[in-house]
Amino acid sequence: MRRRSPVESPAPVREARLFLRLDLTSRVRLGPGKIRLLEEISRHGSISAAGRAMKMSYRRAWLLVDDLNSSFSEPLVSTRLGGAGGGKASLTPAGRTVVRAYRSIENEARKIFLRRSTALTGRLRKTSRRTRRR
Repeated sequence: MRRRSPVESPAPVREARLFLRLDLTSRVRLGPGKIRLLEEISRHGSISAAGRAMKMSYRRAWLLVDDLNSSFSEPLVSTRLGGAGGGKASLTPAGRTVVRAYRSIENEARKIFLRRSTALTGRLRKTSRRTRRR
């Protein structure tokens, strides 16, 4: 695999994209990764399976869930210890509300972004001429 030198321009983005991260407080952040983890937990019924679906370790997934649960007034994920078949996890009503609210904000922001992004993307150069300054 060929490595890109520092003076080459990055691969072109096919289309403008929006990534939404909500800083709810100075320590509570909610973004696409945490929301997707919640959605995967809902889909798979397990933190472990959700983590695997996202190519994330169980420990990382569990720490994110623990952080989410301790950041909100009600837990977003409920867990049950498992036996031979493993544990179970599901979104609480509060968890489902948080996911819906985030996706709603994201959809509204995306609509605005699509309407107004041409003011930015329309001013981009057709080919990049980035050079390294010395």
